[in-house]
Amino acid sequence: MTLGQVREECINIIAMKDSTEMTEGEPEGPVETRLRVDQKNVLKPFTLMAHRQNYLLFGVHNFHGYSSEEFRKAFENEDIDIEDTEAQFQLSIKTPLALDLFDKGIGIWGAYTVRSFWQVYNTEISSPFRETNHEPEVWVQMQPEWEFWGLKASAIGAGINHQSNGQASTLSRSWNRLVASIVLEKGNFVLAVKPWYRIPESSSDDDNPDITDFLGHGELRMAYKHDKHVFSLMSRNNLESGFSKGAVEFGWSFPLFDYPYLKGYLQYFSGYGESMIDYNRYVNRLGVGILLTDLL
Repeated sequence: MTLGQVREECINIIAMKDSTEMTEGEPEGPVETRLRVDQKNVLKPFTLMAHRQNYLLFGVHNFHGYSSEEFRKAFENEDIDIEDTEAQFQLSIKTPLALDLFDKGIGIWGAYTVRSFWQVYNTEISSPFRETNHEPEVWVQMQPEWEFWGLKASAIGAGINHQSNGQASTLSRSWNRLVASIVLEKGNFVLAVKPWYRIPESSSDDDNPDITDFLGHGELRMAYKHDKHVFSLMSRNNLESGFSKGAVEFGWSFPLFDYPYLKGYLQYFSGYGESMIDYNRYVNRLGVGILLTDLL
């Protein structure tokens, strides 16, 4: 068989194995729909699939103000002033590394997410990128048939995650985590639970030894889809820190007229851990822009 024939045969096998017959009156959930679309396109050549949201926020304003202190120290320049309004974007892709292991529908996936904080309006210092966070990860995933309190488990996974800002000296930030996840859904409501464990580092190599004090040991994300609108809420480290060092993020994606390729996107964040460089600083910001790929 040619490589193209192998791909086509694999697509057919995956479609038959992973498409479950829906009973009458039981509509397909939004996560199940996305997983089915992923399975349909997973082996197409020259294809990279969306992992997390892909978006561009044209304007983001931090009402609490970004700090210039770290950059002034690193570059020994007291004239550096970070503006409170900037642009931000996120690009996130994934690809399968192995599929249908042990004939049980178990897959191994790899992904890369980059999130950039761009001082595009700060022309006095040549509009630099204030911060860029890199996040490669590998995980094992399966689709069980479990139910918890009326919620169906659409996907569970476990893997390893690295996150860093690619900087050196006093600007360097990084950590490695073992991450688990479970995605539950009912109708158009989705609940994702993501606990993690930080892999310890030696004190001489650790740029941010207190990062779990601010980012905790997991996050909770909820989303609800209504027509073409998606509302999402993320909560992290609030209960664990006694609501002193946590974070919440609210997102709303909405259609732009009848344009099928982009959506409008509004994102609000309040708390700690917005970026690696500011993981221990409070941020209260609002951003607006466009969304290329949505959660649901």
